[in-house]
Amino acid sequence: MNRVAITKAKRVVIKIGSSSLTGSAGSALDPHSVQKIVDLACSLTRNGTEVVLVSSGAIAAGLAPLGLSVRPKDLATQQAAASVGQGLLIAQYGEKFQKHGVLSSQVLLTTEDIVRRSHYQNAQQTLTKLLSLGVVPIINENDTVGTQEIRFGDNDRLAALVALLVHADLLVLVSDIDALYDAPPTKLGAQPIRYVKEISDIDSVALGGAGSAGVGSGGMVTKVEAARIATSAGIPMLLTSLHESGRALAGEDLGTFFEAHHSKANSRLLWLAHASTPQGRLILDDGAVIAILERGVSLLPAGVTAVEGNFISGDTVELASVAGKVIARGLVAFDSDEIPQMLGRSTKELAATLGAEYERELVHRDDLVLL
Repeated sequence: MNRVAITKAKRVVIKIGSSSLTGSAGSALDPHSVQKIVDLACSLTRNGTEVVLVSSGAIAAGLAPLGLSVRPKDLATQQAAASVGQGLLIAQYGEKFQKHGVLSSQVLLTTEDIVRRSHYQNAQQTLTKLLSLGVVPIINENDTVGTQEIRFGDNDRLAALVALLVHADLLVLVSDIDALYDAPPTKLGAQPIRYVKEISDIDSVALGGAGSAGVGSGGMVTKVEAARIATSAGIPMLLTSLHESGRALAGEDLGTFFEAHHSKANSRLLWLAHASTPQGRLILDDGAVIAILERGVSLLPAGVTAVEGNFISGDTVELASVAGKVIARGLVAFDSDEIPQMLGRSTKELAATLGAEYERELVHRDDLVLL
């Protein structure tokens, strides 16, 4: 196996999970764990590597101050805990980075911030500028304001999407489990898998649920999904524990290394495919289905037979065949209540009867991703 991509990486996204930053469920942040991840990041920056840190732990850090013993299941209490915990988390990071003479910053994201093209470009420019200034951005999902519909759901997936956003050379997931195993790690005889060439190679592996400390939302399933997203964009991924992370990043045969695909998918479209929640559906005739699948064209009103759901311009919608098979996802250019009068009509006809603003695509090909 070839791990040279690890040691040669010049821009690295590191994600650390809640269970690696806290003790058992409900405990406060462990200062030693925070120190370890900061030391790891600074060891990379000293060698000229740019680091983006995606840190879980806001909700977990807020549990103990609020007198909660376990992670709450309802969104409102999770958001309250995040509101308390985010400040505690960032304060500790800032203090420990400062001791290394490194400046850090807080960046909170929601899917809504990123899926839309203008927001995506703005987030990309901001992070790129922070890195060029020698700052370590600390990213978390904006748990305090994110609604169930627009949440990433777990920071493993968020980290993979951030790696795409900043064109990282490597994604590192730091977990309380030191590697991917061929069976549940607690099972007698379970062996670590050190190298994964293709995600399909591990389809038969039994994957566990949430982290062992019970304070996170991810598990091995979400880590493999993160690997799927990153590697499909040409970014390799390393899964390791906090204890072994330094040695693993030095190239030792520790953790699990997921090899990247040679062909790189468009990063914003991967955001669209993996991070957005469809608000409706457009039903396409057979001709439009073929045109989109085979020729990669934009979707015009003439090829749409029906519209489902309530949405506004800029929302994510599914594109489906008459039989109900979803073939693509895209950002729609019109509100759902405008579209029925447009169905089956050419853009020239629409412009003549409804106005020049209707002479455009329903979904532009640059805002469309095949599934």
